[in-house]
Amino acid sequence: MDNYVTIVVRTLVFYCLILIIFRVMGKREIGELSILDLVVFVMIGELAVVAIEKPEIQIFHTIIPMVLLMLIQILFAIISLKSKKFRNLIDGQPSIIINKGKIDESAMRKQRYNFDDLMTQLREKNIRSIADVEFAILESSGSLSVIEKLKNSDDESHQGDITIPLILDGYIEEENLKRINKTNLWLRQELKKQGYRDVKKISFCSFENGKFFIDIKDE
Repeated sequence: MDNYVTIVVRTLVFYCLILIIFRVMGKREIGELSILDLVVFVMIGELAVVAIEKPEIQIFHTIIPMVLLMLIQILFAIISLKSKKFRNLIDGQPSIIINKGKIDESAMRKQRYNFDDLMTQLREKNIRSIADVEFAILESSGSLSVIEKLKNSDDESHQGDITIPLILDGYIEEENLKRINKTNLWLRQELKKQGYRDVKKISFCSFENGKFFIDIKDE
């Protein structure tokens, strides 16, 4: 009888504790979980299950590693906010699978993403044909973001473009410059024309349809 009471009490304790931990770690949708989030969530869940199934384990021997995992996740989240390289290492980068109506097979191979995956995710978004897609971006979370072609417009000049960041947190995105066939020198010269000489002061910069969008840090 005592074991049953212990199991019930521990279940309630860990249920409340996990709710608190997830609340402290921040709100994230399931589809937006990073690899780090997923690993932490799985480990916390496993620790709780083992502690409930084995009453002989002292409860604080489980609570301590759960709290430690929470602190590690928060620390890594703070580092990710300040370091683009660390964020790319942990979360990865989005990949453009369809660019202006053209499928990028090399990007698919790099992400080990096949046409069955593509068609499945397009159907989930009620897209009947790849021909209707202007852009498809495989996000770091694994979800597919889709921008459809403008209706009744076959002229490329009337098709929109996609926002590709050229500067993030003061760092130039060289890969994105290559995607639009531009160079680091071109970007710096264009920024100087607009009065921006220090790239480090720019938190976000994109170039879309011939126009720049620039946001300065802490302004």
